[in-house]
Amino acid sequence: MRALPIALGAIMVVVGAIWTLQGLGYLKGSPMTDQTIWAILGPILAGLGVGLVLVAVRRRE
Repeated sequence: MRALPIALGAIMVVVGAIWTLQGLGYLKGSPMTDQTIWAILGPILAGLGVGLVLVAVRRRE
């Protein structure tokens, strides 16, 4: 049952990266573009995703 947290963590990393790029203005065409809040929340979400993946991989079953 480790596949679910790993997949969720990977999705969190991808979404966090997208939010960061939008917040920094690298991805245009969204109301999120050039908004500082997304440049802050993106790396936080990506970091939590990495943590979730690491915990899921290291968990013994």
